[in-house]
Amino acid sequence: SAFMSTRVDWKETPEAHVFKADLPGLKKEDVKVEIEDDRVLQISGERSVEKEDKNDEWHRVERSSGKFMRRFRLPENAKMEQVKAA
Repeated sequence: SAFMSTRVDWKETPEAHVFKADLPGLKKEDVKVEIEDDRVLQISGERSVEKEDKNDEWHRVERSSGKFMRRFRLPENAKMEQVKAA
């Protein structure tokens, strides 16, 4: 199940549309950025459950694990051939 707590900021500058997603603890290999039909930007991935040690005593678990996905319809002025992720 997707967790919607993935926060994304979207701003438009004179040069580009810039998306910044809060994805702490994820490696770039864990995140997929795609452009789908009809100018839809999709950011998705999966956060794994941390391995537990039998000697660990958890006091609080607030971070979500599992799959996530956010989608945004890009405006007409977005240059689809220049999309890049970092």
